[in-house]
Amino acid sequence: MFLIGAENATSPPSTIDPAPDGNATDPSEHTPLRILLVEDNNFNQKIAKGFLGKRGHAVEVVDNGQSALDRLQTEKFDLVLMDLQMPIMGGLETTRRIRQKETSTGNHLVIIGLTAHAIKGDRERCLAAGMDGYVSKPIRPAELSAQIAIALGGVSTEPTPPTSSR
Repeated sequence: MFLIGAENATSPPSTIDPAPDGNATDPSEHTPLRILLVEDNNFNQKIAKGFLGKRGHAVEVVDNGQSALDRLQTEKFDLVLMDLQMPIMGGLETTRRIRQKETSTGNHLVIIGLTAHAIKGDRERCLAAGMDGYVSKPIRPAELSAQIAIALGGVSTEPTPPTSSR
């Protein structure tokens, strides 16, 4: 699964709750973005494109890192959602190459890593490669929206500890 849990896998993306608290200040929910989704799984592509499209974002999809680099040569995006493990070129190497090119241009493209194999150290590897955030699969819509807002707003991506009910 990519964006919804198995119990909701047959529900259309429009049934996904857009924000955990109903707050209307999340830029990922209200500012239309041009997003490049780099994902090799067709099912995940459809789910993500539907979820993000319902929120008004324009989503282009490629299925490997080399295709992402090629697309970025000719088109401008506000954000990249990057799967880590893909054929031809994985997400970490793709991100390193994007960041290397940015040293000569001075630009900074927001990149959020996505992976289904969340293991200890994945987040650190993503950040070390130059990603601005990291979300593990199955992705919860509220978590993805929060990471997009954080990355676009320049706020730290450190997770917020749960609040106690004292």
